[in-house]
Amino acid sequence: MHHIPLNRRSFVISSTAATAAALAARLPAKAALADKVRVGVIGIGGRGMNNLIEIEPAGGVVAALCDVDEARGAEARKKWPTVPFEKDFRKLLDRKDLDAILIATPDHSHFAPAAMGLDAGKHIYCEKPLTHTVEEARILRNMAAVKKLQTQMGTQIHSGDNYRRVVEIIQSGLIGDVKEAHVWCAKSWGGNGQQPVGEKVPEGLDYDLWLGPIQPVPYSKEYVPFNWRKYWAFGGGTLADMGCHFIDLVFWALNLDLPTRIAAEGTPVSPYTAATELTAHWDFAANGNRPAVKVHWYDGGRKPAVEGMHKWDNGVLFVGEKGMVQADYGRYSFLPKEKFEGVKLPEPTIEKTKGHWKEWLLAIQGEGKPLCSFDYSARLTEMVLLGTVAYRAGKPFDWDAKNFQASDPAAQAYLTKTYREGWSEKLSGFKQYLKS
Repeated sequence: MHHIPLNRRSFVISSTAATAAALAARLPAKAALADKVRVGVIGIGGRGMNNLIEIEPAGGVVAALCDVDEARGAEARKKWPTVPFEKDFRKLLDRKDLDAILIATPDHSHFAPAAMGLDAGKHIYCEKPLTHTVEEARILRNMAAVKKLQTQMGTQIHSGDNYRRVVEIIQSGLIGDVKEAHVWCAKSWGGNGQQPVGEKVPEGLDYDLWLGPIQPVPYSKEYVPFNWRKYWAFGGGTLADMGCHFIDLVFWALNLDLPTRIAAEGTPVSPYTAATELTAHWDFAANGNRPAVKVHWYDGGRKPAVEGMHKWDNGVLFVGEKGMVQADYGRYSFLPKEKFEGVKLPEPTIEKTKGHWKEWLLAIQGEGKPLCSFDYSARLTEMVLLGTVAYRAGKPFDWDAKNFQASDPAAQAYLTKTYREGWSEKLSGFKQYLKS
């Protein structure tokens, strides 16, 4: 498949356009779709491999593999031995036979392939969180809109039946207007406040490419392949790592946009590592569908202190005027239980998903739209990352989303980062999309 028009639903089986259109109109949607989408995958170990095995069942073609670590990429290369492999993702973007790019790299290296991919006309699927900084999230949201390409963030739980049912329940008004929501995660992607001592780079790892556009940091086995999440240079702690999964349910159900005020507190702030425990708070103004609402996040063992809630390790709690709903990835519960015995649930209103990956691939072929497109997921990511900004800045701040301005200069400084030589000219050029 090459350069698929976004609205192409039929195929030509006659030299006459009218005949082709008539025939396509009589064909089932699947038969009328264009050729399979050819996908290049950047980051093919860990989450990348989990994504790779979903592409072909969803109707796509694995057409290129890319990883900076030979050991991490070995399994995928063995499974797809005839698929071209590269270490530098930029070589994939030059390929005219690739329609789309799937990105499953550490957080610090999401933005470069996503922005450069959009600029090259590629449809993009990117793992969560969408970006490493707030500024990057805003740029990708606006860029995707301008380029009119199909995008999806890898919050796969968004496509689960349980999340959709909870959204329908909250939006039906069964528990009344929601005044606050609590989200907690037992994980702790925090560090000891110190930067690891530099070590020799192992054979097979191109550490310079692993760093990508960020300022140089001496290699440590502490970073690669998993614990980078603990370090500000590469990740954003538990909130950045898990917030887009759990807060997604609140963001969707309450039809949130961007907060007006953010605060956070946790273990002592370090310039190197994220908090081992963190609590964050966001204020959202009222909109046409709901009153003002507060959202709270807890991690590292911290939990909300709300009477009557279940003692789950991870979860989401909606506090409404008439009662509460507690949920996680696969279950939900009304509270207090006795008040909602025999309650009639709302009729389903959200279409059952075809699958998170298939939803994206079908959208590329002109069928439907991804529910976690960058228009949605970049706003969710911006909200989440503003929480890490408040923690690092050390005090609450007001957020003027329209003008991309924090009331606190320290917070404003954490919204962005400086790219290193060799990357800065290209990536800084995308700032033209910051206020599109």
